[in-house]
Amino acid sequence: MLIQWYPGHMAKARRMLVENLKLIDVVVELVDARAPRATRNPDFDDLFSAKRRVILLNKSDLASPAATKAWVEHYRENGISAIDFFATNSAKRKAAVELIENAASEKVKRMREKGVAKVVRAMVVGIPNVGKSTFINRIAGASRAQVGDKPGVTKGKQWVKISPYLELMDTPGLLWPKLEDEYLARHLAFIGSIKDDIMDVERLAGALLAELAALCPDELSARYKLAQSGMSGEELLVAVSRSRSFLLSGGEADTERAARIVLDEYRAGKIARVTLDSVSEEKENGAAE
Repeated sequence: MLIQWYPGHMAKARRMLVENLKLIDVVVELVDARAPRATRNPDFDDLFSAKRRVILLNKSDLASPAATKAWVEHYRENGISAIDFFATNSAKRKAAVELIENAASEKVKRMREKGVAKVVRAMVVGIPNVGKSTFINRIAGASRAQVGDKPGVTKGKQWVKISPYLELMDTPGLLWPKLEDEYLARHLAFIGSIKDDIMDVERLAGALLAELAALCPDELSARYKLAQSGMSGEELLVAVSRSRSFLLSGGEADTERAARIVLDEYRAGKIARVTLDSVSEEKENGAAE
């Protein structure tokens, strides 16, 4: 899967993050709960090593609840506070604010002892299309940060005041220079973190169907009325085309149309609440390193 992965504006975005770190008390990292491993920028560990960090597993309403719980525990075992989050749940807003404030509590206490009412400044970071701006708007209770359903909407930093003592900085999505793991690249593409227009959507949708057939076969069969046993991704895509009556002249399956429908329905959570990345794979990968 060959991808133009690190365009020039990414280097500029990285410099901006580094330059603004001196202003920051807490780094709030968003990952997609459907693919926590694939959507964590590995450069962040070094980049933000001197800062308090928290992780929000965003879009958790689209992921497996059990898998999300396992990921939260995994991060906590590694010394990083984490919670699940999705924008339509008001209780998650309060939990996210508390998470950020708790991360900065020691610094706030030190400043209070000096007679200073400390304003906590948090930088919200993540890869493109992970939901940073939507998260900020939910926390702020208003549409203050630019939002879009495609990568690359936020072009520069934006400060958003949440309360008299909490401000969030929205930042552009930041990728890492080399994406060498094709398995993780597929997961990024499945959830829409890589633009579809630079990829073969039929190949991508076939790969997604093959993975869903292994992860949630019953839900996949129910959604598309498939008898999927032993079928390849390509065969599954043809079957979806025929199930939905997506046919070209002569009765040939319109697999391009079916591919776009499959990707859209997966991303909207219409097929199943499924998590593509497992904690066990993360631990194995860490052990290998």
